[in-house]
Amino acid sequence: MDVNVLKNLSYGVYVVSTPNEKDRSTGCIANSLMQITYDTIAVSINHNNYTNSCIEKYKKFAVSILGVDSDENIIPIFGFQTGKDINKFEGVKTIKVDGIDIIENSVGYIVCELVNKMETETHTVFLGKIIDGEMLHNQIPMTYAYYHAVRKGKSPKNAPTYIEEKQNPTSKVAYKCRVCGYIYEGDLTKEPDTFVCPVCKKGKEFFDKL
Repeated sequence: MDVNVLKNLSYGVYVVSTPNEKDRSTGCIANSLMQITYDTIAVSINHNNYTNSCIEKYKKFAVSILGVDSDENIIPIFGFQTGKDINKFEGVKTIKVDGIDIIENSVGYIVCELVNKMETETHTVFLGKIIDGEMLHNQIPMTYAYYHAVRKGKSPKNAPTYIEEKQNPTSKVAYKCRVCGYIYEGDLTKEPDTFVCPVCKKGKEFFDKL
């Protein structure tokens, strides 16, 4: 099968957030979300995502709809790190709705109560009944195509749409980020210690020489 055909399916980019046991919110990036009925949506979350178990436990979640003007650090924070280790919302401007943190600089939000779920080999499809929602900013919603074409972003490994791509660096020396797979072509040792991956914002210590 030609996996490139899947890249022509249309997706948005969202932050799905939910409470956790540390009395704060956690969340992750999602792109596979759809409206099932007037008051019901479905979202797919990888089994390995901390957000998955928190939605299962607390039975509710919120969706922040990211726009093209959203902070460029939102996707690296929520897409390439785990809420088990860090407070993803620290330093991010939010509003709280029904006890869940929402990204303030987003198109809008939807809050749902969990009503059902379906398990696949790698992901849980959560079905949520909409209990609240509001437009926040007059932004153009970000599509997954925009994220790849304009922001040059990569799919997190836990994303439903993740496809491992073979990299063919043109430089004789190259380094690969262990977190997001970004390829740096050239001698990374010549970069300053403040260098970070342009995709996931991890430092030089997360790069392996190819």
